[in-house]
Amino acid sequence: MSQSTRQLTDGNWEQEVLGEAGTVLVDFWAPWCPPCRMIAPGIEALGEQYQGRAKVGKLNVDENPEVAERYRIASIPTLLVFRAGQLVDQRVGAIPQQEIAGLIERQLIPEGAGSVR
Repeated sequence: MSQSTRQLTDGNWEQEVLGEAGTVLVDFWAPWCPPCRMIAPGIEALGEQYQGRAKVGKLNVDENPEVAERYRIASIPTLLVFRAGQLVDQRVGAIPQQEIAGLIERQLIPEGAGSVR
């Protein structure tokens, strides 16, 4: 996982996602999931592309069942988009990188209105 893509866990979820003032894309995945592996390079690329403007993270559902259960993740990959700690969009399945970028773009907070760590 690249430096620009955060590894999310049950333990850091509150701080990294719900406590974030800006936009966060979360990829719920598992290593045994072929569609998850298929979109992984695109998720990594988006982490680089949006660095400083949005947070991109991945949560392994096998290792972090609490968050997966909280959001009723039944199929993976599932992509959730949060803005200022609130769930604002979601998609299930392997979707093209350009469509994932659109999910982020629609939720970006205008510059100066929030901070992304």
